[in-house]
Amino acid sequence: MKELRQLRQENLETIFHPKSVAIVGTNNVKGTVPHDILYNILKADFNGIVYPVSPREKSIKGIKAYKYVVDVPDDVDLAILVFPSSVCHMALEQCGQKGIKSVIIISAGYKEVGEAGLKREQQLIEIARKYDMSFIGPNCLGVINTSPDTRLDASFAREMPEAGNIGFLSQSGALCTAVLDYASAKHIGFSKFISFGNKADISEIDLLFYLMNDEETKVILMYLEEVSDGKALMEAAREVIEKSGKPILILKSGRTDEGASAAASHTGSLTGADEVCDAGFEQAGIIRCDNIEEMFNRARAFAYQPPPVSEKVAIITNAGGPGVLTTDAAISTGLKLAKFSEETTAILKKALPATANINNPVDVIGDARSDRYLAAIQAAFDDPDVAGVFVILTPQSMTDIDTIAADVARIAEGQTKPIYTSFMGEKDVASGIDILQRNKIPHYILPESMCDSYQAVYHFNKYVKDKVRQLPGLDNIQGELARKLMDKVQVNGRSYIPEVETIEILETYGLPVPQGKLATTADEAVQIAEKIGYPVVMKVVSDDIIHKSDVHGVELNLGSADEVKDAWKRIHSNAKAAMPDASITGLYVIKMVFGAEEIILGIKRDPSFGPVLLFGLGGIFVEVFKDVSFGVAPLSRDEAMQMLEQTKAYKILKGARGRNPRDIDSIVDALLRLGQLAADFPEIEELDINPLFVLDKGKGCVLGDARMILTT
Repeated sequence: MKELRQLRQENLETIFHPKSVAIVGTNNVKGTVPHDILYNILKADFNGIVYPVSPREKSIKGIKAYKYVVDVPDDVDLAILVFPSSVCHMALEQCGQKGIKSVIIISAGYKEVGEAGLKREQQLIEIARKYDMSFIGPNCLGVINTSPDTRLDASFAREMPEAGNIGFLSQSGALCTAVLDYASAKHIGFSKFISFGNKADISEIDLLFYLMNDEETKVILMYLEEVSDGKALMEAAREVIEKSGKPILILKSGRTDEGASAAASHTGSLTGADEVCDAGFEQAGIIRCDNIEEMFNRARAFAYQPPPVSEKVAIITNAGGPGVLTTDAAISTGLKLAKFSEETTAILKKALPATANINNPVDVIGDARSDRYLAAIQAAFDDPDVAGVFVILTPQSMTDIDTIAADVARIAEGQTKPIYTSFMGEKDVASGIDILQRNKIPHYILPESMCDSYQAVYHFNKYVKDKVRQLPGLDNIQGELARKLMDKVQVNGRSYIPEVETIEILETYGLPVPQGKLATTADEAVQIAEKIGYPVVMKVVSDDIIHKSDVHGVELNLGSADEVKDAWKRIHSNAKAAMPDASITGLYVIKMVFGAEEIILGIKRDPSFGPVLLFGLGGIFVEVFKDVSFGVAPLSRDEAMQMLEQTKAYKILKGARGRNPRDIDSIVDALLRLGQLAADFPEIEELDINPLFVLDKGKGCVLGDARMILTT
């Protein structure tokens, strides 16, 4: 049997470029899915042979029908199954007997309906493996390939889309129909359009790899309802981007998680599925979109125009207000206004009336016709500081909207710099917008959308596309000792591992542990304190007490033997008062740390993405301020640094408002080591280091507190 990935890629090629197609289960009843799929294939002028398969019909649409697929006398490349789910497996079995390797299963009634459907779906998978078949679906809209050498509309969508260079994948068939209608109105074309439904066999991962090598696809869009294997998606996205340079834009539903239960650790309570998804996508170079419009706004910028080489833009407008709005949007998005050369300024001064503003943004004045726009746009294109041009138009009585739109399209031809447009309004500018869209000039209703799209393309091409990810080599890791310690703490099915044992394991991975030791008596606590030196901190150690501060189980800045003994009594008394049944192992005595910033580091095991790291402002207010960031482990050094930079705490650590700069490098190193620990020990469900004391630059950091929760 061939390696599954290779097999699926070969069979996908046949799905998209078949020379013959059998529609298995079709009929003569207009307005039904089986009929409309056959009708759409014929209407699209499919460049191949079509075989209707129907147990009851002798012919459909004037084409001879066969009772069973095995009755078709010729070879069949692709079978499209539209039988009810109760009998679909029998049709798939016959496809295998016929030697058909590529199948699209439209039929619903599988895992989306419950346990019985899941069993039927598993039956399909078993048959496919038996015959080296691959299938898309079940429970999907179908597949469309607009390539002129194929022209396959194997779907029950209302219309076949225009040809283009955007590949679209969707888990939802219903969303596909809405997207096709949206795209039709804006003349957005597709190379491939795929509804993959339940992805029982061929998944979004397989489709990503296929589109990576598809010469007709320049941009990949995807709608997901759930991420079943986040790690695999990240790895696939990295490979696609690295090998092809194609951007991947994903719209994923389910941003809220109302059903999430409270977690036992800070990290667990702060880490939601959506934050993990954001982190994983960003690390992999995937561009996440909030809605369909944002996705296609960005997609058109990628698909239609050359990428900008800098963030410097020129704005051409016939109204001052919209020019200012666009300037505000550009600056807030991180773009910059280009500074015109003296030559450009002279050209604009000569071409525009005296009342025009020849600085950037350029205001060609409300009575401007196409000649002024053309002069200003060409001057902007020719200026060496300009990386992209934004054209704004408001409809005045003398504005020749359609001519300006046509001239913008003409002047954009052959340019190495992108041009984006915003013809503001609706009715009066509709025909001009249509001209722009037909000519593949990106058009945006709002300047914010225009600036966001430009920035997305610029960021991807400068920072993502050619980025080489390299995991660091870490020294001072004692893997065998860590394994022994982990086995030791897992005895008797323990899930919560308190501070002392957690810190022992962290030390084997080179994390900086505090000076200290567990004391089981007050006298032993005094001996430890005098050995490490006053002042010290004492903390209750108990398998039953997770949040020590909540039971007043922590005493700080103890400076003498008497203070240690008194604190011993108070901590025991407080813990017993708060949790009478708690079993207290002892008190952890450690050296007091002064003059440090407190941060939190953590691990949370995500069911899809695996181990996820957390970084943020530490101490008791971490869940109040929630100034945190996330990363999927293991991390590269750049990814760890980006986690820091995404928080407000980073400015504090750098030395904001005259504060001492802290040892940021030691935090990055701690994150890398924590990520490696998480990758090596999948039994770690959650882990908190809170606080991690970060000292001044060059002086490192020290673990203040740590606890761990294991899977049981």
